[in-house]
Amino acid sequence: MVQNVSMSRMTPTSRRSFLISLGGATAIAALRPRAAAADEQFPSEIATLYRKSVVIDTQCRPFTSADSLPDKAAIQAVKQSGITAINFTVSGSSFEETVRALAYLDALVEQWPDVFTVIRIHEDIAHAKHDGKLGIMPGFQYVSFLEADPSRMEMFRRLGVRIMHLTYNDRSIFGDGCLEPDNAGLSRAGQSAVQKMNELGVAIDLSHSGYRTTSEAIETSKKPVLITHAGCASIYAHPRNKPDEIMKALADKGGYFGVYLMLQLVAPPTVPTREDAIKHILHAINVCGIDHVGIGSDGSIQAVSPTPEQKKVWDDDIARRKKLGIWYPGEDRYPYVPDNNGPDHVALIATELQKRGQPASVVEKVLGANFQRIIGEIWGST
Repeated sequence: MVQNVSMSRMTPTSRRSFLISLGGATAIAALRPRAAAADEQFPSEIATLYRKSVVIDTQCRPFTSADSLPDKAAIQAVKQSGITAINFTVSGSSFEETVRALAYLDALVEQWPDVFTVIRIHEDIAHAKHDGKLGIMPGFQYVSFLEADPSRMEMFRRLGVRIMHLTYNDRSIFGDGCLEPDNAGLSRAGQSAVQKMNELGVAIDLSHSGYRTTSEAIETSKKPVLITHAGCASIYAHPRNKPDEIMKALADKGGYFGVYLMLQLVAPPTVPTREDAIKHILHAINVCGIDHVGIGSDGSIQAVSPTPEQKKVWDDDIARRKKLGIWYPGEDRYPYVPDNNGPDHVALIATELQKRGQPASVVEKVLGANFQRIIGEIWGST
């Protein structure tokens, strides 16, 4: 029997470089697609809206397990979710690890072609929706291998990676991450990287960048930029949450702000809830406008099960992150929202927005239409 071990046990690359085996394909092939999660348990209006909408989680992974073959439950969760596409991190701490992660992605599609497809150009999103598959947009959060050779941006762009960060939490040659106390901003190398990414049609993701780096990248970029997964600092002042002035500047340049379903929604020791996520989404809509907000859960489609073994994995990972200097304040809580956890996590948000009086047109934009439009403006048609 395959054991599920959390991704948080792994290094940045091994979290995303899963093992692949032809032996597991036979059992999973017997599964048949199910209706979207919203069909079975949500109000009919939301179920209908969800079924027809392009649903995009702008920072997500398919499974909770990282070092084992996805089992039937993991594949079934993906099928059940009704999600059209996800931005899935494939970067690691080295060039070789990142290439292996991309190779895994191709193997995943090859073995389960009825479940997965890779989004490499904008029209692939519509194709994923039409075909009822989960479209995976490969993205980079970690940039050490790009620091060593920024010209690799173009190579990875040709391999289909079209969403890239400039920094993680710490400092890169491109700028300061959100945990750097100096808040030094975008470097000259960072300015060149922004220009190059604009030329290549690569989306600039500033989710983990420091405030000054974020502001200067927004100002420097000739195209809209992304904050795929973050929160609102005016609700909870945390380094991973963005101030209103940055969010407004992002929207004024045509950009996108995705609200995450993570512990940084609320101050410790409180455990975050779906209600906390809704507060951040509604605030983001108020600041950015209805055309610039979405959901980037920073979690998984498959539900997290907080077993004693899983909690031990998380505790070990917290210690590891502290040692590396990438630990967040308040990160001693477990990294998920217990009442918004699983394949229906986006549909639950849609239902809560409707309950609070948001019209269907706004809910549809938050579900994915905003991101689909904006990423098209960045990528172009090729």
